[in-house]
Amino acid sequence: MRYMTEIHSYQSEKRSAVTLGKFEGLHRGHQKLISKVKEYASEDVESIVCAFDMGKASLLTAREKRERLESEVDLMIACPFTKELREMEAEDFIRQILAERFRAAYVVVGTDFRFGHEKRGDADMLARYADTYGYHLDVVEKERYRDRVISSTYVREALSEGNAELAKALLGYPYQITGRVEHGKRLGRTLGFPTMNVAPPPEKILPRFGVYACRIRVGEACYPGIGNLGVKPTVAEEAKVLAEAYAFDFAGDAYGKEVTVEFHAFDRPEQRFGSVEELKARVNADIRFGREYFSSHAGRETVKEA
Repeated sequence: MRYMTEIHSYQSEKRSAVTLGKFEGLHRGHQKLISKVKEYASEDVESIVCAFDMGKASLLTAREKRERLESEVDLMIACPFTKELREMEAEDFIRQILAERFRAAYVVVGTDFRFGHEKRGDADMLARYADTYGYHLDVVEKERYRDRVISSTYVREALSEGNAELAKALLGYPYQITGRVEHGKRLGRTLGFPTMNVAPPPEKILPRFGVYACRIRVGEACYPGIGNLGVKPTVAEEAKVLAEAYAFDFAGDAYGKEVTVEFHAFDRPEQRFGSVEELKARVNADIRFGREYFSSHAGRETVKEA
């Protein structure tokens, strides 16, 4: 897959099948749009995802979005939503961007897609101009879960409640945080459960603080475990947000390595304990929760075990 950060950098003699939007979480609704674009791809037609970057905290970092699309389409454009795009008239967007720049043969959008100055453009406008500019328009109905439209807002709500299982059902994959393991006080190692401290990317939306059943990916291996997301109020001297993960049966040294912590099920809110002994007793209970969760879900997970 090719990757660009500027629409005007794109040049091709081929026609294209293009879908456009924020694609904040690449959730199951977004995946319907991308699947339709992929259907139209051929030697003469490039598949393009044009993802507008709104410059706000997001469900996926730019890197995560790129990695998830890597084997899906021919080109991803991570396009900053600039003043120029924001103020471009909708008719000009169709002509200059879709017709002239992308040479679109197929345009795929959701039912609520809006574009152009003051969001005057919509699917109806795209349909009216289809014959003029020679593209076929697909307006894809929303994906639903539990009688509600799947949206980034729905995912955010699930995460804010700590409902990692609902978030996974909406996204089609476990919500995760990736970062390099930092040195800590090694308290977990002293207590018998060495942990990996991972600082979340600053642009990443975080789930509810607390303890989760997690999977921790280290290199090519993936381990069940537990993780605390928060500021470690019992032992931390500064309120730095970390994902502190304990990978069951991991025996190596992870310091400085990049790891990914996947959130699978919420155990309890983060809390302050009166002593390290109380903390240790609670963590032992958390470990039991994690082991029982993954034991009861054996065979349902798609990620690879170590």
